[in-house]
Amino acid sequence: MSLGTDADAADSNGDANADDPSANGGLLRKRDPARLGRGAVGVAAFLAVWWVGAQVTTPSYLLPGPVASAKAFADLFVQTEPTTLPAVGSVGVPVGLFKLGQSLLHYVPGLVVGSVAGIALGVAMGWSGRLDDYLTPVVRILRPIPPLAWVVFAILWFGIHHTGAAFIVFVGAFWINFYGAYSGVEGVSSDYTEVASSLGVETDREMVRLVVLPAAAPSILTAFRTSIGRCWMIVVGAELFGAPGVGYEIINASNNLAVDTSVAYMLVISLVYVGMDVAFRNVERRLLAWQ
Repeated sequence: MSLGTDADAADSNGDANADDPSANGGLLRKRDPARLGRGAVGVAAFLAVWWVGAQVTTPSYLLPGPVASAKAFADLFVQTEPTTLPAVGSVGVPVGLFKLGQSLLHYVPGLVVGSVAGIALGVAMGWSGRLDDYLTPVVRILRPIPPLAWVVFAILWFGIHHTGAAFIVFVGAFWINFYGAYSGVEGVSSDYTEVASSLGVETDREMVRLVVLPAAAPSILTAFRTSIGRCWMIVVGAELFGAPGVGYEIINASNNLAVDTSVAYMLVISLVYVGMDVAFRNVERRLLAWQ
């Protein structure tokens, strides 16, 4: 079985580590005052450079400063958007939350369905040499195509709406999780399966459920964690063609020269990702506590 999975798995693990400072001994691994202090200095230096850059940029709207961006960020949660909620009726929802909800409407289904499909096929191909032989050529053809290259088909098939954007996210989640599952199953030691066979595990279904999936779980979970961040970036790109959400608001605001609002939505994207990543790290830790 050879799909270049080592390289893709390394890429997946590398992406996860790049997104996670704690994976390489970063700020979040140890909460000692020295690390927190250095982190605070780094943030302060970044804000200072940002402020200076904004001061010397002409015209000023090309690079709004930290204060203007913070004000625009606050406005996102002060201004309201009228909407109708089930069992509640018409209410005013903060604009930032409303647009974030629109993004989540295609992010979550695309991520979940793409991850489940990718993991299922990755496990199947990693376990079955015959299926791997049949599908490897197809995988090699389709894998290099970037998810955003499917935008044309998303528009033609689903229109400029949530379903089209969800399809783009699905593509991104599928390949990340496929290679994580494939490499995880491929890396399961034959010693495990031999011991399981000697203990009475006979069918492929039992072997996969009782031995292969637990052994491949670290690789599968790492890939899923990577897909959380990657697909959050993909969904912003998918919205640039007109699907409603935070990504669309970034380009719409910049077209109206409200760049501070664009920066505010970028901060929303960043904060939401940090929250999702921290939450899944805690879940991952619990699921792998047996190791």
